[in-house]
Amino acid sequence: MRIFVALEIPEAVRTRIASFIDHIREFAPQARWVRPESLHLTLKFIGEKQPAEVERIIQSLAEIKGEGCFDVVFRGSGFFPNAKAARVLWVGIKENSHLTKLANLVDEACGKTGVAREEREFNPHLTLARAGSSGVPYQIQGDRKKRTFEKLQERLAEMETPDFGTMKACEFILYHSKLSPRGAHYTALARFLLEKS
Repeated sequence: MRIFVALEIPEAVRTRIASFIDHIREFAPQARWVRPESLHLTLKFIGEKQPAEVERIIQSLAEIKGEGCFDVVFRGSGFFPNAKAARVLWVGIKENSHLTKLANLVDEACGKTGVAREEREFNPHLTLARAGSSGVPYQIQGDRKKRTFEKLQERLAEMETPDFGTMKACEFILYHSKLSPRGAHYTALARFLLEKS
């Protein structure tokens, strides 16, 4: 099964993002837009694993001791890999040492079960739309200026920086992602409270 670890986005934040998408979608009609109900803050994408491996991952994640609940602020937007070669539109997340520490602890816990460790630094964001068929957000050789987001970039430059609100993170979740023609469907396999160590 295809699995990943993430924070659940509260309805208030999701509603503000959905409204933002409704206001800007027409400026990038060729982009592939994410359904607001499927938004989540990914801490680690793990990939395909057998049920026995999933159980070991759950056991390892359950051993994480955090620092209790913390706030996550959703604000601003931007493009990966950069504005000139924009392939992914994202919602920004204010720099947060607690969130980065949790992502590193999740990566470490998964690594103990044989899951490959992350090579890049954790870069928290919510993906809203993708240009073309590739969902790879990072710069690759041969990146050229994409026109999918050109009009949207002009529109965003005229707008104030969007503020989508703040959530209190008190747990993280291991999700099962099931792909279908209508998009991915996510099921929570296990929830882990961020109890103080």
